[in-house]
Amino acid sequence: MSAHTFDWSSGYPSIRMPVFARNVVASSHPLATQAGLAMMRDGGNAIDAVIATAAVMAIVEPCSNGLGSDAFCILWDGKAMHGLNASGHAPAAWTRDYFVRKYGNAATAPPLRGWDSATVPGAVAGWVALSRRFGKLPFDALLAPAIEVAERGFAVPVIVRHKWAAAAPLLSREPGWAETFMPRGRPPEVAELFRFPSAARALRAIARTSGEALYGGEIAEAAAAHAAANGGAMKAADFAAFSPEWVDPIRTSAFGFELHEMPPNGQGIAALVALGILRHTDVASLPIDSAASQHLQIEAMKLAFADTYAHVAEPRAMRLRAVDMLDDAYLAARARTIDPSKAQVFETGLPRRGGTVYLTAADESGMMASFIQSNCMGFGSGVVVPEWGLSMHNRGHFFSLDPASANCVAPGRRPFHTIIPAFVTKDGVPQMSFGVMGGNMQPQGHVQTLVRMLAHGQHPQAACDAPRWRFNEGLSINVESAMPAATLQALQALGHRVEVINDSYQDFGAGQFIWRLGDPSSEGYVAASDPRRDGQAAGF
Repeated sequence: MSAHTFDWSSGYPSIRMPVFARNVVASSHPLATQAGLAMMRDGGNAIDAVIATAAVMAIVEPCSNGLGSDAFCILWDGKAMHGLNASGHAPAAWTRDYFVRKYGNAATAPPLRGWDSATVPGAVAGWVALSRRFGKLPFDALLAPAIEVAERGFAVPVIVRHKWAAAAPLLSREPGWAETFMPRGRPPEVAELFRFPSAARALRAIARTSGEALYGGEIAEAAAAHAAANGGAMKAADFAAFSPEWVDPIRTSAFGFELHEMPPNGQGIAALVALGILRHTDVASLPIDSAASQHLQIEAMKLAFADTYAHVAEPRAMRLRAVDMLDDAYLAARARTIDPSKAQVFETGLPRRGGTVYLTAADESGMMASFIQSNCMGFGSGVVVPEWGLSMHNRGHFFSLDPASANCVAPGRRPFHTIIPAFVTKDGVPQMSFGVMGGNMQPQGHVQTLVRMLAHGQHPQAACDAPRWRFNEGLSINVESAMPAATLQALQALGHRVEVINDSYQDFGAGQFIWRLGDPSSEGYVAASDPRRDGQAAGF
């Protein structure tokens, strides 16, 4: 299937149309998208655009990410594919005994909020690494749009404001949060101006030092002092010890294409396992919005999560290799456990809601970049180093305190991660950079949108707009209210416990997609942005 065989008439109720251009950026905020396009207009490439976009996103969507985030990237440099793991490690003081002494034997994981939920943030180091290896423009130029937005301020958009207000009752007592994010004693209203001068100060220091201010320098020293004053164990040396890791993405084939995901410690393998299972079913022959098709996808996703939660952790701590989890004979056997006539319970963990931004860029030279950064849950740990606007993520909460777990906390270890950029190729040629943000909805979103595009020819914006389901645990699923009534009833008849959710941007993920149409210098790309966020796909 080529892009020219997409069914361009297929669609669902939406406020957006696909965007066609030779240079394109898609993100969940228009100011961030425009920053990326500005870099390419100034002679930069897709990586320059991604960094500038990510930096602005750290300002304009603080509920989902910030300067204290983690990040991952998959990119095609024009000749080969590369992966960058910029997820941070545990502080040197983080042993299991540290948490047991502090929180008692009943604790099963590090806390949800506060300094003891934050590992070293890796996103900024990821920006630097990408710029040094693949960028064309000076690093400080890439941060200039974010600095301007932080200093001048921005009008808070609708969905960001919703998430901001929801977080206030939970985080207003965390050190530095209210001081930073409730400057008027409350969350900002829609269209109200929010300025972030402390983050602008941090961005200037990061730009001036190519990130060293955060990794062992003045920002790290301030963070360590803030941690010490508020019960944390993070040291400046923990920041200084961090460096991102270049890795090879892992992949599986489905519907004539190959899906590429980041290897563990992330959950991208869940999408690969689910697609590998679906490869051994007749899902492609079933009407895409039918209960029969959705049922197969749900059951495949349950099986994938069961394996992912049981085995995925820091690679050096895993007892099972990714290649074993993707073995075709094993996936075929898993597919045979699916009963087309009823929903089943597969042992799994409870998917969590998350705070994440996904963005992607592609240029006319053929470079394509798939990038994601996240503070984990809404506003992350809630901890903010106020003089630097450094809001720390809470990914450390995903460690286990069970010594038998592959994901047990240990000094320098990286926790299980939910954020996953993705990439599609066909016959070794890049086809699409994409991602669907939103906690453990991410692999579920990957599977649902790919089945629509690759197996049924729906164009990227239609796949974005289509109603989604979200598996929770056991037999429980949520579905969007736009799901056809007949499909809902049939899923219930199969034994799924269905709850219809109207608040779609909270529960069902949000994606950005860039599909290569042909020669990037002539035909270019088609891009889509999910209406469940405040975003924009744009190009020139």
